[in-house]
Amino acid sequence: MSNAGAAGRGLAPLDLAARRLGWLDRRQVVLAQNIANADTPDYRPHDLTPFARALAAATPPGLARTAPGHLAGGGRAGPGATADRSVAEAVPDGNAVSLDREAVRMAETDTAHALAMAVHRSFTGLYRLALGRQG
Repeated sequence: MSNAGAAGRGLAPLDLAARRLGWLDRRQVVLAQNIANADTPDYRPHDLTPFARALAAATPPGLARTAPGHLAGGGRAGPGATADRSVAEAVPDGNAVSLDREAVRMAETDTAHALAMAVHRSFTGLYRLALGRQG
């Protein structure tokens, strides 16, 4: 299977890993801003749209409803999906940043980043091997 063929049905694994890495980098910045504003009055924490939803909104749907008798597809979020996360508690000054919650999200993002890097390295190694290059 060629890379072009894989791209025609969806994203190639290398492209998908690269997009995931970009999303994870942006998420780290957003989470770091939340932590930096932990003492800012009335600050509400932010987060990105989950990666699967952002990817679904960025790629065209796979199936089209071409006749009224066809069943409508579902499960895909459109580009207007909001990423606002609900904040249950806020301190008296109105700040709703939970350092514990942000630390957990930073750790999850770091783990996902390591996994995406491993996938990227694996597929890059496969391409090198297929081209007859070592190392």
